[in-house]
Amino acid sequence: MAWPEPSPDAPRRGADHLGDGLAATESEREQEGRPGGTLRASSVSRSFAGVEALRGVTLELARGEVVGLIGPNGAGKSTLVNVLSGFDRPTSGSVELEGRDVTGWPAHRRGRHGLARTFQHSHSFRALSVRENVEVAALGTGAPSRRASHRAQRLLELLGLDAYADTPAAALAHGDERRLGVARALASEPRFVLMDEPAAGLPEVEVPDFAAVVRSVRDDHGAGVLLIDHNMALIMDVCDRIHVLDQGISLAEGTPTEIRANLDVAAAYLGESAVHVDDEPTA
Repeated sequence: MAWPEPSPDAPRRGADHLGDGLAATESEREQEGRPGGTLRASSVSRSFAGVEALRGVTLELARGEVVGLIGPNGAGKSTLVNVLSGFDRPTSGSVELEGRDVTGWPAHRRGRHGLARTFQHSHSFRALSVRENVEVAALGTGAPSRRASHRAQRLLELLGLDAYADTPAAALAHGDERRLGVARALASEPRFVLMDEPAAGLPEVEVPDFAAVVRSVRDDHGAGVLLIDHNMALIMDVCDRIHVLDQGISLAEGTPTEIRANLDVAAAYLGESAVHVDDEPTA
């Protein structure tokens, strides 16, 4: 299978560049004595009317890394994201957030404890300006007005949206709308961000800029990123590890290099005949 080659990694800046809010949250967690640093789904299964969308899936995401979640359509990727984020509950298995069992927690409670997500379709307030959209997201986590305004300005600059600060969200181009979704997710100063097909529909010329955004979430914010996308060039470029789902089960996990060489992954995408075509004897 012809997987895209990853480009050299951008410099990792790590925890020294955490925002004040993230650093404070880290300190609070250490004071409470709770183990931290991971979001984990353990042996998660989910059935809908007898159809198994997930079967015994275990996945772990640490802070400061980007994990890609890939698989064919219908593999269970969005279902797993919904279970992790609290928009759905597993039929069996558990979800832990920094050492706490949060399986029964609703999405908003998980959000208050450092978990954010983006969606395949925009959830912005289209009549509000770009700046107001980010401020509202920050205010929703309890940030005072002045802090929410400062946080919004910082994120707009980080994501290259400051030129559109006063533009109604409805007037944004598709790529800028995707970046606004990321800004809104980061406004809560999360420790983990789940991105569900954030690059879907992006023009190819905009993908490198979006890759830089994903790296910034990891490097500048110290957050763990779970990235679900069908753009394999993006996945191979920015991910530290990749987890592959197929028909609701975990098919493979490894570095981009390991996944690129995995014949089972190639079979899931291209079919067995495509995988073995190079093994046939030549005349």
